[in-house]
Amino acid sequence: MKIALFGPPGAGKGTQARYIVERYGIPQISTGDLLRAQLREGTELGMMARGYMDRGALVPNEVVIGMMRERISEEDCGEGFILDGFPRDISQAEALSNLMDLDAVVNIVVDESALIRRITGRRMCKCGMTYHIEFDPPAKEDTCDRCGGLLYQRGDDREETVRNRLEVYRSQTESLVEYYRKKGILKDIDGNRSIDEISRDVMRALSILEVGK
Repeated sequence: MKIALFGPPGAGKGTQARYIVERYGIPQISTGDLLRAQLREGTELGMMARGYMDRGALVPNEVVIGMMRERISEEDCGEGFILDGFPRDISQAEALSNLMDLDAVVNIVVDESALIRRITGRRMCKCGMTYHIEFDPPAKEDTCDRCGGLLYQRGDDREETVRNRLEVYRSQTESLVEYYRKKGILKDIDGNRSIDEISRDVMRALSILEVGK
């Protein structure tokens, strides 16, 4: 099963990706993880990427696609994979289609107001504990239950930053969503519900695909 997973920040992609990995026994492939691995191992592609990053430039598509081509040819991808963060634009999607065909693109759709509530409500502690002021609050306001430390909000969880992140996501993926919708493989999933309800619909959509093969 070859799957790409779309969804805005706060949509719960990471949670759903874990469920898919467990269900199908396929690896999750993130462009960020690929880039870090190539840099760490000092590969030719990694060195090319570092040159752009050191200049403050975006890593070009041909380098990213080269990394992706190498990764999906590895043995653990024989039964499929789930792509997280790729493709990011039409040129990447077209390059991917030249390598192979995806079976499905799972698109988790969530109202912007719900996303903002989810993200801006997160609170962190220096000990690693994470809370949500609405859905999973600490016993004592602004205080970690585990270590008693003062909770804080990450800079990228503040509302203005969140709105900017969502706008960037929309501008990047709107054309991609239509690209895959026209191919007939886009599966829209209502992400405004509980994790279990979302997971149920994701698995149902993928199971129907399996039966149809």
